[in-house]
Amino acid sequence: MKHSIFFSVSVASALVAGAQTPTAKSPPKGIEIPAADREALQGAAAKLQADLAVLASGKLAQQIRDRFPDVEIFPLAVLRALELDGFYDLKQVAGARALLQEGTSRLEALRRGETPWTVAKGPVVRGFRSRIDGSVQPYGVVVPVEAPAGARRLDVWLHGRNDKLTELSFLSERSRSKGEFTPAGTVVLHPYGRFCNGFKFAGETDVLEALADAQTQYGTSPRHVAIRGFSMGGAGCWHLAGHYTSLWAVAAPGAGFAETATYAKVFAPEKPVPPWWEQVLWRLYDVPGYAANFANRPTFAYSGEIDPQKQAADLMVAAAAAEGVAIPHLIGPNTGHKYHPETKLALVAKVDAAAEAGAPQAPEEVRLSTFTLRYNRMDWVEITGLQKHWEQALVRAKHGGKGSLSLETKGVDSLYLTPPAAWAGTDGWKILCDGQSLGSVPKGAPLRLEKRGTQWAVVQGAPEGLRKRHGLQGPVDDAFQEAFVFVRPTGKALHPGADAWARAEMERALAQWKKVFRGEVRVVTDEALTPELMATHHVVLWGDPGSNKVLARLLANSAKQAHPLPLRWDSKELQLGGSVYPAASHAPILIYPNPLAPARYVVLNSSFTFRQGSDTTNALQTPKLPDWAVVDLATPPGLLLPGAVPNAGFFDETWQLP
Repeated sequence: MKHSIFFSVSVASALVAGAQTPTAKSPPKGIEIPAADREALQGAAAKLQADLAVLASGKLAQQIRDRFPDVEIFPLAVLRALELDGFYDLKQVAGARALLQEGTSRLEALRRGETPWTVAKGPVVRGFRSRIDGSVQPYGVVVPVEAPAGARRLDVWLHGRNDKLTELSFLSERSRSKGEFTPAGTVVLHPYGRFCNGFKFAGETDVLEALADAQTQYGTSPRHVAIRGFSMGGAGCWHLAGHYTSLWAVAAPGAGFAETATYAKVFAPEKPVPPWWEQVLWRLYDVPGYAANFANRPTFAYSGEIDPQKQAADLMVAAAAAEGVAIPHLIGPNTGHKYHPETKLALVAKVDAAAEAGAPQAPEEVRLSTFTLRYNRMDWVEITGLQKHWEQALVRAKHGGKGSLSLETKGVDSLYLTPPAAWAGTDGWKILCDGQSLGSVPKGAPLRLEKRGTQWAVVQGAPEGLRKRHGLQGPVDDAFQEAFVFVRPTGKALHPGADAWARAEMERALAQWKKVFRGEVRVVTDEALTPELMATHHVVLWGDPGSNKVLARLLANSAKQAHPLPLRWDSKELQLGGSVYPAASHAPILIYPNPLAPARYVVLNSSFTFRQGSDTTNALQTPKLPDWAVVDLATPPGLLLPGAVPNAGFFDETWQLP
């Protein structure tokens, strides 16, 4: 990478948003269903929702109220298919009726104070309410007829890409199919993953939320969780196994992809070269840079011998080997994009053995590699500060016995350790970090380590001041993995053209969130945004200081704020990133800690940053903009960007412009 990752550059030719790359629409438009069927389904689904609302208004036991999402998934699936043209076969009309019948049956059970589906065996569909946008999201489980004698195991299976996998088709399939793997005595979880996004962004959070709900509902052991997937699901497995390694006892990705540039042939001669910041942001999801993490848990890769997607496992095996980590690669002889029967049996035996053995309760050695504080934890090691985001950070921590801990680090300046209390010596902890003895730390004291210059020290309390930290480290897309709210402007904009752009981009974002991430964005006006809402949500402000009253207040009161927005914006000029632009033809995109609620983000004029031009492969569904960007509105929004981007960059570790 020639450019410093904290240096902003002015580029134009390669960043023209209007370049219209041909792409398939995802999801595609479905078929027309008979008007009578449409009317009947619309009415039945609306009635089920209304009946649920009536029931919710009454006095109910909390355990009954908590299972409302298990019913809400049915009318939602039908209504969304009707709204988004999501019927692809006339047979799905009968399937929709069957789902509404099941929803009605569950509603009647709730009225009686019963939830019989929560103890049903075999394939069962469930739901939960997502913390991201309050939407109800479905998942499937396969519940074994007989529970195991010991700890109850749970396997996660990640589905492959299917652009027609609406909630309607997902629920229909998961209501009857057991799926690819059904180990004896094992609960198998099938996350929806918010449609087909490679289980990234909101799809990633969906897997984690579905897992938490299923573990609570079925009482499974957190030490006996396996994760598998094939094709797009294999890509998701590589990603989740590499970034959340300590959640699993074992991982078994099949096919898929593990990075962007090679798999998607990004640098082919006929393609425009992505801007430097987009290439830096590949490090968010490119798994080879996280290969050292696979030292913490067994991973078994599978590929068909003649499957082009064998490339992913070959790449990961090599990346892991470079870190001294072995990833066994099982290859189906003369097999394409599917499991070879005999090789599959061998894979099953390895996964079963590792899942039944379970994750270690107190791993003696922990390795952690990351490029961002979004993925900062492994067993008893947590990185709480990086020297520079998007440059590789490494930690190797070992328990040496008698209360001694030794650590080797790279690119890290703050750590929090939670080793098992039983390891502590009689005099507490003796810590050696990068060859420096930190003395003895009493038992029960927090093990917080901070690097000051070249010297490590044990410190009390979390780091002070404004710093990038887990969940508050950017880039723009990070805001949409947790609770967020759009703030619609109600005032008069500074410039009509910029106002039209912002309002169009907001409406596009609302529609695309529903299509791509299958939810409903919370929206309030700038007059209705409360301090309570800001304290619990990332706020996305649309418009400019004239149209959006919240943004105007933030900029007008910046002198009184400890951490004001690093932005000057009036009717004449926009200043961001060390340059000045005409306000009539430019607009900022930005993510920054909210000056009025520093534990949350404020985002300006953006939702998730990949657009329809990235639909051709999930490998291209990566962040397209960093922490901040300036948009030249003279170029209309296109399939790749919201306009031309003459300047963009990252904030440093204290959220300052470099």
